[in-house]
Amino acid sequence: MNTLEELRYLTSQMELEPAEDYQCPTKFHPKEDDIFVLNAKLPNGRQIRLLKTLLTSACEQHCNYCPFRAGRNYRRATLKPDEMAQVFMTAHRAGLVQGLFLSSALAGGGVRTQDRIISTAEIVRQKYQFKGYLHLKLMPGSERAQVERTMQLADRVSLNLEAPNTHRLNQLAPEKHFTDQIIQPLRWMEEIRQTLDPCFGWRGHWPSMTTQFVVGAVGESDQELLSTTLELHRTVRLARAYFSRFSPASDTPFENLPPTPPTREHRLYQASYLLRDYGFDLEEIPFQTDGNLDLSIDPKTSYAKSRLAESPIEINQADRRDLLRVPGIGPKTANKILKTRKQNKFYRIEELYKIGVNSDRAAPFILINGKQPTCQITFW
Repeated sequence: MNTLEELRYLTSQMELEPAEDYQCPTKFHPKEDDIFVLNAKLPNGRQIRLLKTLLTSACEQHCNYCPFRAGRNYRRATLKPDEMAQVFMTAHRAGLVQGLFLSSALAGGGVRTQDRIISTAEIVRQKYQFKGYLHLKLMPGSERAQVERTMQLADRVSLNLEAPNTHRLNQLAPEKHFTDQIIQPLRWMEEIRQTLDPCFGWRGHWPSMTTQFVVGAVGESDQELLSTTLELHRTVRLARAYFSRFSPASDTPFENLPPTPPTREHRLYQASYLLRDYGFDLEEIPFQTDGNLDLSIDPKTSYAKSRLAESPIEINQADRRDLLRVPGIGPKTANKILKTRKQNKFYRIEELYKIGVNSDRAAPFILINGKQPTCQITFW
């Protein structure tokens, strides 16, 4: 099998991985030469086409859910760092891709695998003088020097927790160690960002950090997942957590478990945005008695129905924190309300609509000059 055929196979296997870190959900689309390219959206809103791939799909570990697990009757493929760098640059020069998202199965231990990821990035940056976007994975068990070197080469770095705590990881991936192999590299990332000058990072900046969870395979609750997510936001400045719903793979110990409903993944994203972008506390997230989110309603609306329906928010007096708890009002529209209010009060719900508020969603939970507006918007 030639290098291009190996790459085609490796990129196709990334459909088994969670969606790219900036836009969920998203899918791969076949492009020229049958290389799979991910159309992604960066945090600054810029659209970018990424080659998202693995260095190898040959893994030495026996994670109970993973299609790449050792011993499974499954085709494997591997590219050397120079081969991966060359084929990526060929695709880039042909205009097929603008950046690279590089991950790998574990082969030869986390340290050795991370060395190969670093070597690939060094060839791309140094030999080919590529100045564009690189997202690099950190392998469990990476050493501190490897973490720092990866951060010097990448625009974004991610390390998959897979599970929210030691107990759940033991059930999911018994050979991995939650604190020493996974949490510690994340702590090193934050320590490096805190203590070393950003001039040592790529283009004078240290990269942002993300992680990913497998959802629904080992009985973890949404409360467990979101509690860990919030802790990482607070302690290591995690940029974002990603939730990949469990889907059983044949010839694995979990092959007979039911798949996780897509709605659960969606609700976790909604709740995580409330924690990260809306200033919600974990205690404000409306968990059910089993610690999970209600799949039938989005968490912000559920919160508003239980807390705001009888005590609506006065638009002309509420602070930003209270505004952000109203369905239909996000961070940008909350800022617009505060800015507009300095000049003139709001008198009609149409005025909120004009600045971007989803008036139908907001109307049951707000007051305008002491009166609750109707949901019907009129324009005359």
